[in-house]
Amino acid sequence: MADVSAEEKKKQEQKAPDRDAIHRATANLPACSTDRAAVQTTMRDFQTELRKILVSLIEVAQKLLALNPDAVELFKKANAMLDEDEDERVDEAALRQLTEMGFPESRAAKALRLNHMSVPQAMEWLIEHAEDPAIDAPLPGQASPAAAGAAAATPEAAAGTSEGDQEVRDELTDIFKKIRRKREFRADARAVVSLMEMGFDEKEVVDALRVSNNQQNAACEWLLGDRKPSPEELDQGIDPNSPLFQAILDNPVVQLGLTNPKTLLAFEDMLENPLNSTQWMNDPETGPVMLQISRIFQTLNRT
Repeated sequence: MADVSAEEKKKQEQKAPDRDAIHRATANLPACSTDRAAVQTTMRDFQTELRKILVSLIEVAQKLLALNPDAVELFKKANAMLDEDEDERVDEAALRQLTEMGFPESRAAKALRLNHMSVPQAMEWLIEHAEDPAIDAPLPGQASPAAAGAAAATPEAAAGTSEGDQEVRDELTDIFKKIRRKREFRADARAVVSLMEMGFDEKEVVDALRVSNNQQNAACEWLLGDRKPSPEELDQGIDPNSPLFQAILDNPVVQLGLTNPKTLLAFEDMLENPLNSTQWMNDPETGPVMLQISRIFQTLNRT
């Protein structure tokens, strides 16, 4: 019996406390309640704030780089690199497969862009829309080849007539504008078509996709909802006098990065294509800058 009692006593000691036991043990502790709603309100979302930070840092970087005598040449090279943007290319092998089946080249290229370069899906689209009178119309946001050629020729002609007349700073500003135009938000063509088929016009569809980072379902909810935030709000920077922005500007790694043209290109790209952030975080030149911005944000967000 003694052994049984000892075993029972051991089990009782190892048993988890019940509600009454917990209440007795904590009866004399001071009450402490946490307002979860308040905590959630004060916890700012890094991705939301990052866009504002990037808008303001781009302005600072442009001013700093305008003082660099080598910046013009560096940005000319960067501008040329952006001419090779992969998003504007059509997979030649995929295009050849479709043209060998008898589809016109321009029509096949459109189908591939709409279907993310998938030959089977592009072929299905071509068959489904064979009788569509608008099948050869350019995609929303794209000009026809002839118009694109004319548009491309115009800046070159203008550059030729003004060459040698502009000051370095004006030339750099012009390059900034060209880079920004090439890095402008590109709405997912297939999502644009799908949302326009629901009755929305092209401009509001593109706005919705820009606000929702090209997520079609989120864009649809934005169009059907109160349409907040507005596209204009996306271009607002952070308060230049805020402790967060001052701490970022005071960081030596960020200061050095802002003098690198590649950092400005990264900021521009992330601003209009948030999904590319991972690419720049892993870049040996821009990654350390982004890491410092993230650390500063997290540190100040905890205080």
